[in-house]
Amino acid sequence: MAANTVLRIGLTGGIGSGKSTVAALLAAFGAVVIDTDLIARQLTAPGGGAIDAVRSAFGADFIDANGALDRAQMRALAFSDAGAKRRLEAILHPLIGLETERQAGVAEAPAIVFDVPLLVESGRWTALVDRVWVVDCLESTQRARVMTRSGWSEAAVAAVIGHQATRASRRRSADAVIYNDEISVLELEREVRELWDESIALAR
Repeated sequence: MAANTVLRIGLTGGIGSGKSTVAALLAAFGAVVIDTDLIARQLTAPGGGAIDAVRSAFGADFIDANGALDRAQMRALAFSDAGAKRRLEAILHPLIGLETERQAGVAEAPAIVFDVPLLVESGRWTALVDRVWVVDCLESTQRARVMTRSGWSEAAVAAVIGHQATRASRRRSADAVIYNDEISVLELEREVRELWDESIALAR
């Protein structure tokens, strides 16, 4: 990375890994966190920039009474129809990319953290960041966490996990792995802090 440039970190992890907790810690340490999932939700909220294109591509049935994307219905379709998933991605990904770079362009921080749930699956994000950090835990821990927080059935959680990259593929793509299993929040904070301090020092 050239001198005086901002470190770009790609943060990813499977559902229930604790990625959002790590992102919040990094924000507290001084990073600007750009949450691509949040951007996607904003684009598909009532009046969002993707709503008209989604309605044209999938029909009014996929827009709820409030004018937002019916996320549950779209999730079910995307899991059962790979073509539908690609059509949705073709709508969202360019818009997410534009907003991501807009936010990055005005960020003032020693590092920008791009919180990208499907970073490994995208095939493009690894070329857009300087480092890839993966938040990792056992799959059984993922299932338990998501079932507890969301009330989903085990089958529903397993379906989501099955459509994400495997733990092994995420770890192979990682420059650093943050192992978040059977540790306290304080221990996780210490682990992330050490990685942050080391990375910022090397980037200077």
